[in-house]
Amino acid sequence: MKAHDGMYIGGEWRPAAGTDTIAVVNPADEQVIAHVPAGTAEDVDAAVRAARAAFPGWAATPPAERAARIGALRDVLAARRDEIAATVTAELGAPLKLSQAVHAGLPVMVAGSYAELAATYAFEERHGNSTVFLEPVGVVGAITPWNYPLHQIVAKVAPALAAGCTVVLKPAEDTPLTAQLFAEAVEEAGLPAGVFNLVTGLGPIAGQALAEHADVDLVSFTGSTAVGRQIGATAGGAVKRVALELGGKSANVILPGADLAKAVSTGVANVMSNSGQTCSAWTRMLVDADRYEEAVALAAEAVAKYVPGERVGPLVNAKQQARVRGYIEKGIEEGARVVAGGPEAPLPAGYYVSPTVFADVTTEMTIAREEIFGPVVSILKYEDEADALRIANDTVYGLAGAVWAADDAEAVAFARRMDTGQVDINGGRFNPLAPFGGYKQSGVGRELGAHGLAEYLQTKSLQF
Repeated sequence: MKAHDGMYIGGEWRPAAGTDTIAVVNPADEQVIAHVPAGTAEDVDAAVRAARAAFPGWAATPPAERAARIGALRDVLAARRDEIAATVTAELGAPLKLSQAVHAGLPVMVAGSYAELAATYAFEERHGNSTVFLEPVGVVGAITPWNYPLHQIVAKVAPALAAGCTVVLKPAEDTPLTAQLFAEAVEEAGLPAGVFNLVTGLGPIAGQALAEHADVDLVSFTGSTAVGRQIGATAGGAVKRVALELGGKSANVILPGADLAKAVSTGVANVMSNSGQTCSAWTRMLVDADRYEEAVALAAEAVAKYVPGERVGPLVNAKQQARVRGYIEKGIEEGARVVAGGPEAPLPAGYYVSPTVFADVTTEMTIAREEIFGPVVSILKYEDEADALRIANDTVYGLAGAVWAADDAEAVAFARRMDTGQVDINGGRFNPLAPFGGYKQSGVGRELGAHGLAEYLQTKSLQF
């Protein structure tokens, strides 16, 4: 694992404009493992200028050739999978098995899907006496989070490149080493200079400079709803396009007749994965009154398998650890019943939080309404199906969710009435071609598949 002391701009590693650096900390032992440059507006400007210069050539590159380049990038990521997994584990704290399977494995799958899409997508359509061209938006400013450091990069960069756009990436300051590995992979794959550029730095400085830059045509951001509002306002003032994937407070709805044991164990596993640091995690489990206490017991039994330091990693930093423990304390203060875990730190070192299950949670409680972003499950009781739907939709968010029922048709009928962008039916599997994104304050636009590619295209029609 090597930390670069410069920025990747215009196809080469260049010294940063300033001398400030960011310490990268391993959250499992709280030790500094590297330093990277803290980029400035000057670095961002250089990267945007490089992306603008490269844009005409890349936009004119035939889709089949763009597809081949993205395919080469996928192959490099696959070849460096072990190195990527080790890096994610070091700077995010994810257990190595999770890093290998998800953090390193999923981006390879997504990059591959865009290599195929770039080669087959209909960039030209005929409608009556008109020809419609789908053309690249231009220079994309991509601002990515720390919770899935490589997946979130690939989910933005791969479709942007497939569309013919060029990119400037500002990754999260907690996980910049993974982003630097991605830049190395871009170089190794032979993408033209300036098509992809990397600036490490702090959000309020480098991120803000990227969002505000007059020569950025689209800002793609994944992160908190609060920051998303700021970026949306900045982009709106410049009449600039945005793609925002923001917070979530997803419901895991278990209808009468569903396999309760499977629904509960899968729901707990969903929240515990990545230490609960997943915006689409099903953190609200909704169970009918007749089976409520059985579900609570099953959840307590299921969560006991998630041992901190083994199956559950630490949270990303001390601030996030304090935030999540504060939510747990708030839940107790507001009258929720702790059936597993609690606010006490489970290990003497590292930013760990005890996997926690709350019962007797009501809809007005803070833990039922706000995004916690940690290994915390709240179990809510409903009286009938109408009440379950009311509770599921009683949130400002609408990113994801799950429905369990005696058969798929019943689950689908319920899911169609949920105000959310993606719903798993009876444990449905992840699909990298399905659009991901939210309703309400969970964002604007979609990622993954053809819908994700469309975010980076604009429409031109010619009439004959």
